[in-house]
Amino acid sequence: MRPHSIRGRVTVLVTALATLLLIPTGILGSILARQAFSTAVWLDARQEAALTAAAWRTGHFRGGITPQVAGIDLVQVVAPDRRVLAASPAARGMAPLSSFWPSQQDPMQDLQACPHYGIGCLRLSALRVTPGSDSPVVYAGRPVDGFTPVAMFDLLFTVEVAALVLLTAWATWKVAGRTLLPVEAIRSDLAAVNVNDLDTRVPVPAGDDEIGRLARTVNSTLARIEEAKRITERALRRQREFAADASHELRTPLAGLRTQLEEAQLHPDETDLRSLLKDALLDVERLEAIIDDLLLLAKVGATAPDRTLVDVSELVRDEVARRTDRIPVRLRLADGVRMHAAPRHLARLLTNLLDNAQRHARSVVEIGLRRDAGFVELRIGDDGPGVPVDERERVFERFARSDSARSRGIGGTGLGLAIARDIARAHCGTLVAAESAHGGAEFVLRLPVSGCPPIAGAAASRAVTGHATGPNAEPSQPENAPGPEDTWAPANQGRT
Repeated sequence: MRPHSIRGRVTVLVTALATLLLIPTGILGSILARQAFSTAVWLDARQEAALTAAAWRTGHFRGGITPQVAGIDLVQVVAPDRRVLAASPAARGMAPLSSFWPSQQDPMQDLQACPHYGIGCLRLSALRVTPGSDSPVVYAGRPVDGFTPVAMFDLLFTVEVAALVLLTAWATWKVAGRTLLPVEAIRSDLAAVNVNDLDTRVPVPAGDDEIGRLARTVNSTLARIEEAKRITERALRRQREFAADASHELRTPLAGLRTQLEEAQLHPDETDLRSLLKDALLDVERLEAIIDDLLLLAKVGATAPDRTLVDVSELVRDEVARRTDRIPVRLRLADGVRMHAAPRHLARLLTNLLDNAQRHARSVVEIGLRRDAGFVELRIGDDGPGVPVDERERVFERFARSDSARSRGIGGTGLGLAIARDIARAHCGTLVAAESAHGGAEFVLRLPVSGCPPIAGAAASRAVTGHATGPNAEPSQPENAPGPEDTWAPANQGRT
């Protein structure tokens, strides 16, 4: 019997409470009305009895008794021997209306009598006319039964209570339905959400009530589910890319190593063992470098780095100082540039960019660092052949190498710039290629000083997958990259 819907249960509960409150109230009102009416009847009866007694004492009777109070039509004057001395027209021919006889100490009494004259019970007031023992008694009153104001009050209270209960039930049903309407909208929208369409959001009603907070919580949960799905898809895609990249790039050095070993096996007498071991070790080192870079790529894309407050100026100086490059690095660093970042990842990014610059530079490698409007901006430029405009995005792809960098002697793994950009995106930053002031390539890194904001986790994840939007997204056109004409810190740090 319990209603299935919240709307029905609320309506039943409120209606039951209203019934429990209104019915006793109606009964109490009816009792008070009856009591007030009875009191009014006896007051009228007393007044009529007093007027009749006064008229009897003064001898003003002329025939029968004429009632003077409206509604009191049964009036008798009865002698001590129970003879009716006088009566009103309505009481004429009746025996005494009551057998009760008031005492001398209490000459007036209110009573209810049922003389069985076909008129039902009576409410009477009995009053002794004189103080003497032989005083007659005046009875004045009216019938109790019949359609009296009390019955009218009872009917009024009954109708009122029934109407209020019905009105309460109707109003509760309407109000509960209107209140729960946004919940039904949320339910229907949630029912339409599927795993392939997680960008749907439920409507948020106005206000800050429970339903509004529920809608915002549901939308927040959907956003987290969407982000979890995106992260899962990204992890799966990176696993597939890792497998494809590993199988593709590891095949070349393995094939070269196998060829050398097979040739040495076929012609052992003609094989230079020292040269064979040297070439084999080079291939093994290349395999190790590729595997390390692939693992780092997978780690950067799958997990968020642990960030601490890093002095980027000191980090750049330390990284440059520990290197033994063929070309000294010029430093144009602003002092005290700090930001929240993962130090090891930031150092790896710097190493990859420096390796790339040293690989292509002729005589100049330059690093610039400054803080600009809440961002740390790092530039690494060289005077090498540069990157053509139409190649400035392709160089960040995995295993993308220029023709001049494909030889085993000077070529890298082809993953350095891809790793650098993924690290930048993991820090909610950007890394773009541009033209340096020396005519070669320049890579411009911009990272937010405070790190990724709480709401930027999804943006950073989208950036790693190549769908970054907003102010931190890499520009689609290389012309948007900052140019060499920007102002830099004074170049007084010298060479290393």
